[in-house]
Amino acid sequence: MISCFIFVALPCEAKPFITNLNLKKVQNTPHPFAIYKHDDIVLTVSGVGKIAMAAAVAYTLATFKSINKPVLLNIGIAGHPSAPLGQLWCANKIVDVESERCFYPQAMVKLSYSSTTIYTASKPNLEYPENGLYEMEASSFYETAAYFSSAELIHVLKVVSDNKIDAIETINAKKVSHWLAASVEKTEETIRALQVLALNVTQSDPHNFERLIERYYFNVNNRYQLKKQLSRWDVLTDARTLDFSAQNFKDAKAVLYWLQCQLELQIFRL
Repeated sequence: MISCFIFVALPCEAKPFITNLNLKKVQNTPHPFAIYKHDDIVLTVSGVGKIAMAAAVAYTLATFKSINKPVLLNIGIAGHPSAPLGQLWCANKIVDVESERCFYPQAMVKLSYSSTTIYTASKPNLEYPENGLYEMEASSFYETAAYFSSAELIHVLKVVSDNKIDAIETINAKKVSHWLAASVEKTEETIRALQVLALNVTQSDPHNFERLIERYYFNVNNRYQLKKQLSRWDVLTDARTLDFSAQNFKDAKAVLYWLQCQLELQIFRL
């Protein structure tokens, strides 16, 4: 049973992890992606771009048997307006530039490096308009991964490969492998901490969760909010039944607003 899946876009990003984690290429059956495995860890090289990454995540998770809620990581390089080359970051917010959709990884383990916003676009952004990281896969990785695990176990880690001083044209495979190799120790610490966390993330979905997501469209962030609100309701009311029969919700946002109002009434009564 696989407990950790790592997704990278480029072979040079994969190289340090293949070496340090003793990963071996899976060759017993043909795969559309280069896939490496050792014990309970699988690494997939997706190729560049959102479509390639989404396909790699879906294919890999459908191919390999995993624990109920595995650790899912996207690791690679990204540009930043001013951060030094090789600096490791974790995403606390992911913005898809084209769709303007946002995703919010939930950091539940202690990290020895900083977090920031990651902007995902279909083409490299050389202007760095915001003080964050710029790359081409994170949003599709996170959105697809959310179908297979919990938000606290899905993370994006990036090292800086270019900035306003060191242009993207100066990047080469040797440099990328060097930067990722320098961050392997911190990355492996994160993997181990998340694997321990995964053992404790075994709770079932709260009451009404499946019923509501079947009736209304909830995006990844709204699903997280829904689960959080329903879990809080169960704690505050000892899982008292919520009556939705008289409600005619327009969409998922209306559901979340109504739930928040019900929670505030309970808190006031307490």
